[in-house]
Amino acid sequence: MKMPDALIREEIAKSGAISFARFMELALYCPETGYYETKKDNVGRHGDFITSVSTGSLFGELLAFQFAEWLGEFTIYDLRFTIAEAGAHDGKLARDILDWLQAHRPELFARLEYWIIEPSEIRRGWQKETLTPCSGKVHWASQLSELGHSIAENRQRQFSILFSNELLDAFPVHCFGWDAARRDWFERGVTWDGGAFQWTRIAGSGKAPCADWGKICPPELEAVLPDGYAVEFSPAAEQWWREAARCLEHGRLMTIDYGYDFGEMFVPHRRLGTVRAYAGHRQADNVLANPGRQDLTAHVNFGAIRRAGEEAGLGTEFFGGQPQFLTRILQRATTEKCFANLDGKRVRQFQTLTHPEHLGRAFRVLVQQRGCMSANCRRIDATHNVA
Repeated sequence: MKMPDALIREEIAKSGAISFARFMELALYCPETGYYETKKDNVGRHGDFITSVSTGSLFGELLAFQFAEWLGEFTIYDLRFTIAEAGAHDGKLARDILDWLQAHRPELFARLEYWIIEPSEIRRGWQKETLTPCSGKVHWASQLSELGHSIAENRQRQFSILFSNELLDAFPVHCFGWDAARRDWFERGVTWDGGAFQWTRIAGSGKAPCADWGKICPPELEAVLPDGYAVEFSPAAEQWWREAARCLEHGRLMTIDYGYDFGEMFVPHRRLGTVRAYAGHRQADNVLANPGRQDLTAHVNFGAIRRAGEEAGLGTEFFGGQPQFLTRILQRATTEKCFANLDGKRVRQFQTLTHPEHLGRAFRVLVQQRGCMSANCRRIDATHNVA
């Protein structure tokens, strides 16, 4: 069984420098030995990073309340409902959502199927262990297309919620740099030299990072960009979002992650890009070191993701910060006994989820929809102005 670093070196030796997207793919998802295939306990206090899920059950319970509101708009019809989660890791968020719905919305729970989109057999095993008490309610699909076929075949179940939490930041990204002298962009690849993985220019890569780059970064902006300014794009994440949109006949597509909009791509503190590596709750010095043994991530380009959904026929219902999104849910949820009087532990969870010094600083929520528009979640644009 070969480790990711050995496989990466072999691929470079065979075909030359590879894109960072390929490096990231092998480091994170290499079967049986990639970072996400071997590290079940990489989340939480004793892992490499924390997530909203690892703060406690409140995050999942608030999402469950929001999902119940969205689904409740259609309970007058004779429908069955689907909630589908992509990137469920060990299944804890699914368990928190299902436990709350079963306890507080039993009639809705009875009409619900919960799907997990998970291509990894290893991670499916983790999830099935966590979700053993919910085994009759949860179904698995290895690809989005399987979920789409299930929804299409069951005409009675026509309303769906498909969501992810901290999934898109783990999709492989292509890295580009600005050559101020040549006034051109080049793709940054990875090679093996001097006993270590090194950054290199990919030969013949001098071109704009995407087709409509002139609108995103006009010539007058390029004229003042510092040499080496770095940006990332993830065609894989955009394609995944388009496929997810096609799964929805009626319903909502939601993602929660850290990232920025098109208008926030070019700021001084992002001069070196957003690719990061984490191990033991610390940012690693070298993202190319130790592939398979440290997490690799990059900020989500929400402008590109939102555009992909709208091109697939979805309407943008909400785009704003996680603090706004969760605070509005909690304000409505105070009618529920379980949210009316939060104890100290749950107050601390909410503060961690929303405070700008914790998870509230960079996390954004994007909700797009087809065939519905909730009065409880008014559309908000990227500048947080009510539209």
